[in-house]
Amino acid sequence: METTRDLGRLNEIAGVLLRHGFGDAVRRLGLADRLERAGHLLHRDHAAELARHEPPVQVRLALEELGPTFVKLGQVLAGRADLFGPEWIAEFEKLHSHVPAVPLEQLRPQLREDLGGEPEAVFARFDTAPLAAASIAQVHRAQLADGTEVVVKIRRPGIEAVVESDLRLLMRLATLAESRLPALQPYRPQLLVRELARSLRRELDLESECHHAERMAKNLASLPDIVIPRVHWPWTKKRVNVQDFVAGVPGGELARLDAEGFDRPLLATRGAHAVLKMIVEDGFFHADPHPGNVFYLPGNRVAFIDFGMVGRLSERRRAELLQLLLGLVERHPASVADVLMEWTGDGHGVNLSRMESEIEAFVDQYHDTPLSQLSLGAMLGDVTRLLREHRLALPSDLALLIKAFISLEGMGRALDPGFHMAGEALPLLRRVIRAQYQPAVVAKRGWQALRRALALVEQLPQDLIHLLRSARRGRLNIALDLTHLRRVGDQIDRAASRLAIALVIAALIIGSSIVMTVAGGPTLFGLPAFGFLGFSAAIVGGVWLVRSIWRSADRSDGEHEHD
Repeated sequence: METTRDLGRLNEIAGVLLRHGFGDAVRRLGLADRLERAGHLLHRDHAAELARHEPPVQVRLALEELGPTFVKLGQVLAGRADLFGPEWIAEFEKLHSHVPAVPLEQLRPQLREDLGGEPEAVFARFDTAPLAAASIAQVHRAQLADGTEVVVKIRRPGIEAVVESDLRLLMRLATLAESRLPALQPYRPQLLVRELARSLRRELDLESECHHAERMAKNLASLPDIVIPRVHWPWTKKRVNVQDFVAGVPGGELARLDAEGFDRPLLATRGAHAVLKMIVEDGFFHADPHPGNVFYLPGNRVAFIDFGMVGRLSERRRAELLQLLLGLVERHPASVADVLMEWTGDGHGVNLSRMESEIEAFVDQYHDTPLSQLSLGAMLGDVTRLLREHRLALPSDLALLIKAFISLEGMGRALDPGFHMAGEALPLLRRVIRAQYQPAVVAKRGWQALRRALALVEQLPQDLIHLLRSARRGRLNIALDLTHLRRVGDQIDRAASRLAIALVIAALIIGSSIVMTVAGGPTLFGLPAFGFLGFSAAIVGGVWLVRSIWRSADRSDGEHEHD
């Protein structure tokens, strides 16, 4: 490592990995040698009970032991069904930050600085015991001077420095993993760490979370049964925020809904409409709609809280998503295949035609299934499994979106076993599609396309000038993919080797024939020994040559099939 500031934490990480049975990975990454050269002694004791766990369980236990940053990494991985199988996703979804609350006295200096005074003086009432505590922040209940019940979310002191240190180490480990552990390359460790860093830094900014909440409230203003807590800006800063307290039934306490007279099918429908609107119409959605972030209020209203993790979709992405969802719901396999091929890029090293055929076969199996029996979440899960088998990864925003869809359908079915996401989504999808082809919208898109084309034409002379200057200075670089040319060179080399062996075999046959006609000398089986040995060597060489040509033909046929 370039500096020694993170060596202590690196020693701790390596020690946890060793205890959980990942000693081989530690050694292959070179961590053991680096730390021991730096004077850090690794404890190599392996707990027998840990070694007996399956790999997904071992990884989950190791992440929990390593603390907040690594727990968050596991939660990010829980949304990457395109990279990990169901047994891994199930373990990652169990990750929770088992962190004790910070005593109020340790929070006071930070609160005084952010609130402008003691919390008891700023609020009419401030509860010293927290409502909840997590790895990033903890929540206290309070009351404003006008009697409004609020929650005060406070970031844990010193957490930013800890997270930044862990992110530095994770990026170094990801770089080592990609170079030294080829089996991990399809999982794109560096890309996953960058995704984690963006997510964590957004969650560390509690003021940004409130901007997300207000934007969400504005987008959902047309749905009066959806509640987003109001933000109280005079006391909201980067390390603290204040929002309305939501008094309702938590999303995980379903038994209370029946006892208190809630209409569970209506709650499922309203929640689904809200999230579908976020995703399909607005392109700005709650990326973690699990039961802990949802409350059910009197009047069958639905409240969403905690907007630290949100997803964004560009207009182009939304159009592609509409095509994908409509293709799944209306069973149009070609539409689904087109979108997935676009999302996964050029698919270098993948048999794209075979993958497209598999996608079409997968969608076509639902052709005669009634809409009421379709599970959109299961279909999206099958899509990610298909991509995982082909070692293709979705862009992070789309992986987050699919996770939100699957979580939403799971919550809907928990509320109402007869809930069908496909049936709820189809009318909205068709309405949005129709809206996209209204004359005013089409004219706007046409004008934008024309402006981009004119800008390109305007820039073309300048681009040509740069191109000619680079050519004159000898700085014009042309990249060529010579993979097939190298393959041709290998084939020529093999052909030349076989030709040389064939000449040697021919020489042995001719020489042995001459020896056979010469009288005298040692014999073998009644024949001249040297002639017999020469013919035997020629037969062995001929058999090898025929077998080599045969195997080469089979391999060539297999390559043509993959091409």
